[in-house]
Amino acid sequence: MTEKRSFDSSMDRAWLGEGQSETQLTPDAAETENGDRPAWDSKIQYVLAQVGFSVGLGNVWRFPYLCHQNGGGAFMLLYVFLLLTVGVPLFFMELAAGQSIRQGSIGVWKHISPKLAGIGYSSCIVCFFVALYYNVIIAWSLFYMGNSFQYPLPWEHCPIDVITNSTVKECASSSSTSYFWFRKALNITNSIDESGEFNSIMTGCLLAAWTIVSLAMIKGIKSSAKVMYFSSVFPYVVLFIFLVRGLMLDGAMEGITYMFYPKLEIWGNIQVWRQAATQVFFALGLGYGSVIAYSSYNPVHNNCHRDALMVSCINFMTSVLASLVVFVVLGFRAKNIALRCVAENLGLLNILSPHGSSQHWWPLFNVTDPSSVSLSEYREWYSHYSTMVAPNITDCSLEEEMNKGVEGTGLAFIAFTEVMALFPASPFWSTLFFLMLLNLGLSTMFGTMQGILTPLMDNFSFFERHRTLLTVSSCALGFLIGLLFTQRSGNYFVTMFDDYSATLPLIIVVIFETVSVAWVYGTDRFLDDIEVMLKWRPPVVYKYLWKYVCLLAMGGLLAASLLRMVFKGPTYTAWNQSTASEMTLEYPAWALAMIVMLIVFASLPVPIGYVHSMLKNRSDRNTHSEERGGQEMHRELYTKCSTTEQLDSSSQYRAPSEEDEARPRTAFLPIGSEQYQLLSQQEEEDEEQDTRV
Repeated sequence: MTEKRSFDSSMDRAWLGEGQSETQLTPDAAETENGDRPAWDSKIQYVLAQVGFSVGLGNVWRFPYLCHQNGGGAFMLLYVFLLLTVGVPLFFMELAAGQSIRQGSIGVWKHISPKLAGIGYSSCIVCFFVALYYNVIIAWSLFYMGNSFQYPLPWEHCPIDVITNSTVKECASSSSTSYFWFRKALNITNSIDESGEFNSIMTGCLLAAWTIVSLAMIKGIKSSAKVMYFSSVFPYVVLFIFLVRGLMLDGAMEGITYMFYPKLEIWGNIQVWRQAATQVFFALGLGYGSVIAYSSYNPVHNNCHRDALMVSCINFMTSVLASLVVFVVLGFRAKNIALRCVAENLGLLNILSPHGSSQHWWPLFNVTDPSSVSLSEYREWYSHYSTMVAPNITDCSLEEEMNKGVEGTGLAFIAFTEVMALFPASPFWSTLFFLMLLNLGLSTMFGTMQGILTPLMDNFSFFERHRTLLTVSSCALGFLIGLLFTQRSGNYFVTMFDDYSATLPLIIVVIFETVSVAWVYGTDRFLDDIEVMLKWRPPVVYKYLWKYVCLLAMGGLLAASLLRMVFKGPTYTAWNQSTASEMTLEYPAWALAMIVMLIVFASLPVPIGYVHSMLKNRSDRNTHSEERGGQEMHRELYTKCSTTEQLDSSSQYRAPSEEDEARPRTAFLPIGSEQYQLLSQQEEEDEEQDTRV
């Protein structure tokens, strides 16, 4: 702590941006400071924690959607380019900063510059916002996993209206999986304006989710790391099982083809670059403080550069693996929908009379078994005779079904549930899938909570002494605020928080992080400190990536996100019960105000921390000035002696001890060739008379 305080006082004399920080990221001193700091039991434990945090639900349902909608293989190439030029350098920067200073996000940026302490507080607020709605998704997974222990699955068929003794109209107009999701699971309202009562089942599931998180983290990394062994590895086992099973399905290869088919023209679309950069940004968990928190528990000389490359590579390969699984399944789903379409159309054609204008084409499909007609045969016939058939006879295009890309909750809770209902032993596959989602969510949730708890415990001694109380209280507060998401309109608030509570604040946080390292502290000095840690110097290319490329990329992403929000306007997708379909609505005025408050509240600590440090510096300077004024009065008690006189009067001179050297020198006693000698009592009285003191 001595180093940090001496650094703080030195920064009192320097303005942010007027020069480099004067502090030193000295690993050995930091290690001594934090001798009682918890540590990982093994390297594999740490790697699993970092992988578990960075690999989350977005890898399963966001990356595949973006890949399919934005040019397939072309989007992957763009993603890899941005990952290497922006993602890996920033990820490495956070790992190195946390490992060197051995503090959470608040302590790291405060150590580099007190004026940037607000960055850490912004990270904590964003982590809390994300934890609020992320645990709701875990609660949804718990609900579906609990309903998977039934045969047949409850979303496999539409329910019967007991009054009319017919299929429920809302389900018949949509699908059984959509009906179960919107009506049975969420019991959703028609808009965000209609709040409705609380969903009691989802409230119970949310309580269970927060209880799991609390129990897993109650002992810090010692308890959460043990859970990571299962929660981080199990999703890969399930993904490989689903991939092997999916490759045996009809339509699997069509799905993979649509996924990887490159459309290079998308590189000219600025929105595609924005989406790719955003995905890189969130896939690695930059700005949350969780990466810093996890790395702060590492040994100082751990090879964090290798960790950055390894975790980034694992993250990308997981996204590719998940995309393969998703599009194998979606290809099977699209093929089934297209074949059902062919069967329905053949049924309509069989009803038609084989007389009149249709005589010359009708015998082609005068078959008793519609399944004997392949999709390619039907489409070839339709391309020749589409103008001669009734309007209700459609193309049955597999491409059209594949183009109906689904993302987010729609992919997991509608598309996948529909496919698993078609599998033999469907309850087994459904349980396996939602158990995988549960573990993906929990491993990310542990990292998110660590991004909140670690900085608070590092900077506030009360929280450090009461870790268990802090963990339980944070989870209890998260559950109480999370009740916002368990009302009938709760899904719309989940969408709001997902879209707006994290994106802009996190980009701002990472921009300030990069500025503090690249321009305030200095890239050369940062690389020097990393060299001390790693025993070798990272490539100089990182210097230019941090100073220019990453800053320009983050600035462009921030500008693109702001412009899109301003010109497109915030909207959300609502479920209309009467039409049994989704529709896009604009947020009401109060919801727009709430969005602005979320963004401002998460970003505000950065300027507040800067202003607070400025005012504190000014107050400290005034205090020092007053002290110097008082000291000037006593200075008359001293008289100058030449160096020779000082050396001659050895009886009055004592060599400074090590303790004296360690004691900070006061500014009004300059060090030089001139020394000061204390006057005798008589001389002091004469001096007082002469000077009228």
